[in-house]
Amino acid sequence: MKTLKKIGIWMDHSNAYIIEFSSEVKETKTISSDFTFQEKEETLQRSESEMHNKEQHKHATYYKKLAAIIKNFDEVLLFGPTDAKVELFNSLKESHSFDKIKIEVKNTDKMSDNELHSFVRDYLKGRNSPCKLAKNI
Repeated sequence: MKTLKKIGIWMDHSNAYIIEFSSEVKETKTISSDFTFQEKEETLQRSESEMHNKEQHKHATYYKKLAAIIKNFDEVLLFGPTDAKVELFNSLKESHSFDKIKIEVKNTDKMSDNELHSFVRDYLKGRNSPCKLAKNI
């Protein structure tokens, strides 16, 4: 039987902390959105419409970076306190490239690095269910 590659991603609209599930401790990788608070304020002073367009473009780029990582795994847990995980989940559902990847979404609070690793390990341990998209919020 093939060993499933599993990953947990805690995310908000600014940062994603990527924790690969394995028997050995691995460091947490971070991907950050390019849309900063300062950039939002500066753009908002010029035009609210421009600010929303720029924000959507930057978030789309951020989600594409995460999707490129996700496609290398069999099971993915997206979790965190904001709607960013749901937005990413919805964009992944639109692509058939992710049909065979089991993706679950959970609401959580902000966590320390140790809490992130424990949550991912405890949640993904021993999961051998059929692959499909799932949203459990």
